[in-house]
Amino acid sequence: MTFHRARSVVLTACAVAVLAACSSSSRIPAPVEDRLGTGRPAAGATPNAVKPLPGAENAGKPGYYTVQRGDTLMRIGLDSGQSWRDLARWNGLSNPDVIEVGQVLRVAPPGAAVEASGVVVRPVAPSGESTAATTAAKPAAAAPASPAPATPASAINDEGLGFIWPANGTLLAGFDEAKNKGLDIAGKAGEPVLASADGQVVYAGAGLRGYGNLIILKHNNTFLTAYAHNQELLVKEDQKVRKGQKIAEMGKSDADRVKLHFEVRRQGKPVDPAKLLPAR
Repeated sequence: MTFHRARSVVLTACAVAVLAACSSSSRIPAPVEDRLGTGRPAAGATPNAVKPLPGAENAGKPGYYTVQRGDTLMRIGLDSGQSWRDLARWNGLSNPDVIEVGQVLRVAPPGAAVEASGVVVRPVAPSGESTAATTAAKPAAAAPASPAPATPASAINDEGLGFIWPANGTLLAGFDEAKNKGLDIAGKAGEPVLASADGQVVYAGAGLRGYGNLIILKHNNTFLTAYAHNQELLVKEDQKVRKGQKIAEMGKSDADRVKLHFEVRRQGKPVDPAKLLPAR
């Protein structure tokens, strides 16, 4: 092999080696954090502060509620004894369908005095389209000597509302604080469902799971009544109704048979309707 040929072979081999090295280094992937822009901040940079959820400063205070997974504004309203429209207004919610787990909502009228238990002790007449006529609260009955799981009859006061039975059928199931938050009343499809007392419709629809076609009436700052599983709803939200007025037709929406599920809520807490209804 001549000197010039040997030199050419050596140079060619070196060139191949250099190209191979360059090709190998070009196949090394960049870190995922760099490519996605999620790597650590540069030295001296301040990471973005976590923005607190709305109302976080009121967490744990009487008259406020922290949103849990699965909550809806309507469910929170039913459990707090308020109209979902009032809750949306008090909390400045532009879209009532959008609430976040951990968000803290006002569930008592602004300006009302609220006990640590969440009970409004100085009702304030709410204003706006979803307000029902209010009745001054009477002094609470004396507490029983020993606390009982269910609200005693002596502590339930209808504040002069004079509730009536919302349907004429036989009683299928009574109140059970753990299993049945109201009364189940039998009937035939299409039979009338009556308003149990004067009030205002704060909900009419089928947005609450387990209740089917539902009507909720607000009677004052203390009492709500709920009428579930209807076949047809005959009233609309914000409409005022009178005691004994036909508000729906009995059905079996979201139920295993035709029946009316009737609840009475006092400050949002279910109480036994039988203790407020006339004997029959």
